[in-house]
Amino acid sequence: MTSLTLAVSKELKKMMDEYPEINWSEVARQSIMQKLAALAKMDKMLKNSKLTEKDALVIGRKINSSMAKKLGFK
Repeated sequence: MTSLTLAVSKELKKMMDEYPEINWSEVARQSIMQKLAALAKMDKMLKNSKLTEKDALVIGRKINSSMAKKLGFK
């Protein structure tokens, strides 16, 4: 098995130390696996997409603008 070293803030380490019974390496491993599964699912969904990065940015901006208006920010 390969090792991976993570840097965490002093505050985060202090909070983690409050739960010594937790295997934080396993928590990180599971989180990485969940993220990879989500990315694989996204890749599969977008495999045949004709949407360009520019199209996605335009759509994203329209959504952001619409949500800002709906929430009263504009």
